[in-house]
Amino acid sequence: MAKKVSFIGLGVMGYPMAGHLSKAGYDVTVYNRTAQKADKWVAEFGGARADTPALAAKGAALVFACVGNDADLRSVTTGPNGAFSGMEAGAVFVDHTTASADVARELCDVAQAQGFAFLDAPVSGGQAGAENGALTVMIGGELAAYGTAKEAIDCFARAHRLMGASGAGQLTKMVNQICIAGLVQGLSEGINFAEKAGLDPAAVIDVISKGAAQSWQMENRYEAMIEGDFDFGFAVDWMRKDLGICLDEARRNGAHLPVTAVVDQFYSEVQAMGGNRWDTSSLVARLRKST
Repeated sequence: MAKKVSFIGLGVMGYPMAGHLSKAGYDVTVYNRTAQKADKWVAEFGGARADTPALAAKGAALVFACVGNDADLRSVTTGPNGAFSGMEAGAVFVDHTTASADVARELCDVAQAQGFAFLDAPVSGGQAGAENGALTVMIGGELAAYGTAKEAIDCFARAHRLMGASGAGQLTKMVNQICIAGLVQGLSEGINFAEKAGLDPAAVIDVISKGAAQSWQMENRYEAMIEGDFDFGFAVDWMRKDLGICLDEARRNGAHLPVTAVVDQFYSEVQAMGGNRWDTSSLVARLRKST
């Protein structure tokens, strides 16, 4: 019999991640705040739908979650009918939400007190990575819990690593978002400069992407930036949420994030342009507007 697992949160990331678990042979029970989305998932992948996170977690060896923010995570774990009330002793809760390190440590302590394990395991790779089973997962928590979960994580990840104790996964994801913010702004400025200089920006990217300027953002987002097509991908609202987490943590640990702070404000300008749900590559749009 396939190992019983559950997945809480079927957004653009969770929906395909849970699908990969099902296709790999796991017996998956899903919960989503909007029941119709869960019904659609069951129709596509099989498994079952639960009416509450607690019922989804009941009997599951592994419980995965991917929701919006700290408040959403607390709601589906320790809130009324939350998953923690249904967790079995010895089970592992794997949280793929991009959230604060504080909430990860908080929930890890609660989990340990109740006899099960908690891993903070935020992901990178976006919707395409989730759909293609090619995410990168940064994990905080106990080695034994990671050992229990890593075979299932393999179903939707091309790479994963235990980064340290509880909270270390979220802290690593913050580094990821800090680096992305600077890269996207630099790429936006470069493309805008090429356009103003009368160059073919696609030709420019084609040649410089073979050298030291190359990045994932350059390879995967330059066409959208040139064409001004941003109705896909990782939304500006989500990026601002993530950068807010980074800036809050930096205020606590004393790190200086001047570029991150400026790019966060640039994204606020994109929001003011109506780009809340645009992909993060839309930073270039504010440059074109300003010139």
